[in-house]
Amino acid sequence: MFNVITIEREYGAGGSIVAEQLARHFDWKLLDQELTARIAAEACVDPSVVRGCDEQIDHPLRRLAKVFWRGSYERMMPMSDAREFDADCMVEMATKIIGEAGQEGRCVIVGRGAPYILRQRKDAFHVFLYAPRDFKIQRLSRRMNEKEAIELVDTIDRERAEFIKRYFNKDWPCRSLYHMMINTSFGIDLAVQNIINTMKSMKMAETSVR
Repeated sequence: MFNVITIEREYGAGGSIVAEQLARHFDWKLLDQELTARIAAEACVDPSVVRGCDEQIDHPLRRLAKVFWRGSYERMMPMSDAREFDADCMVEMATKIIGEAGQEGRCVIVGRGAPYILRQRKDAFHVFLYAPRDFKIQRLSRRMNEKEAIELVDTIDRERAEFIKRYFNKDWPCRSLYHMMINTSFGIDLAVQNIINTMKSMKMAETSVR
């Protein structure tokens, strides 16, 4: 039944770990950082340039500067100049690559608008992961100082919401889009197992109807 899993996540909720474990369980391809690398390769820019546009809208000053850099808003690909790559280009290329990945199947895709891009696919299982703010800050503080963790938790999700609103005209999260929304503060392993069990149950239910 399901051949693709998309993972949308709040920052600090452990989305990348959940995606990695699911990919390992099903022996599927994981498209997280590899997706960034693919976009960078096709755009002929450094991966750091793509990460700078990842799930963010362009700052107004950057949009104004594009007029002078390009002379127009026409997109030109491939792009050898990092200045030519922006959020618009990132979304265009991510849509193409994620669409191709959805057709190939057997993959777990993290963020980048994947549940919106693949919303018409019957074989895509969509998950949203969230957690209480204090839990996310505590979890992130294991690998960065608390001040930085607080700043990232309070800004990155806002940027993701703006990104989804601009490019997909939806509120973030769009609850009607997901098969599951899971609070990861109860445990990453439990979240992974719940996803696997739900996918199995839905597959069995579909089989019994037939």
